[in-house]
Amino acid sequence: MILTEHLGTTIDNLRLSGRPVMLHTSLRSFGTTLEGGADTLLDALLERGCTVMVPAFTEPQFGLAAPATMRPARNGLDYTAPPSGSALPEGPAYSVDCGLINPHLGALPAVLIGRVGAVRGRHPLNSFAAVGPQATGLMDAQSPVDVYGPVRELADRDGAILLVGVGLNRMTALHLAEQRSGRRLFRRWARDEEGEIRMVEVGSCSEGFPRLEPALSPFARIATVEASRWRAYSAQRVLAAATAAIAADQDITRCPDTGCVLCRDAIAGGPESP
Repeated sequence: MILTEHLGTTIDNLRLSGRPVMLHTSLRSFGTTLEGGADTLLDALLERGCTVMVPAFTEPQFGLAAPATMRPARNGLDYTAPPSGSALPEGPAYSVDCGLINPHLGALPAVLIGRVGAVRGRHPLNSFAAVGPQATGLMDAQSPVDVYGPVRELADRDGAILLVGVGLNRMTALHLAEQRSGRRLFRRWARDEEGEIRMVEVGSCSEGFPRLEPALSPFARIATVEASRWRAYSAQRVLAAATAAIAADQDITRCPDTGCVLCRDAIAGGPESP
């Protein structure tokens, strides 16, 4: 059984107390029972004065098929392929109180969005959510045309990125580094608050991000809790290092799938201008 005191000590040792923290976690990584589950980990961070931010994506629920008049080239899609099961011809507009989340994000984000005081961003497909004293300030930075505003705000506030038992392929902030390296973000489609279909920014494939390990490992503070390996990074430093590494070698983020259209188009620079 993992003791709450152990979690608190680890948070202190990683110098996270009092800071906003973007959290990516696998509860299974502990290899033993965490009594209270995701709530216990959230409470441990909040009790140390942290604000906890997580991805709260809803692309499966609110994504729409590509309208014929909104199809930029080099957009990580084959427009001739049949629509995927998640690309709906018609659908509702996203709202911050929808209570929905991509189930593949894991248990903790689903718990966080249900917390009293949780604040959610306004992006209809790739929102973030946060709870804690700086939650509103972080989420105010997001809009449909500025998907990674909360990540930028996190870095500006001396925030940290914490990986709990997961790899760099889960570090969503690296999509901002891609953008800063000169790539344009992909476009997808959703309804705005007035119900009109619009293009919004989204990220690319992240399965090649572990190839950035040599560039980012010098900035990691490492701890273990039972079988779970924790890595904490300064958001500002890791973004700067990743941006420089991608700018120097755009191919560095290519994933193992040689046919990945997302990687191909992102490395080429992303969507072409209309």
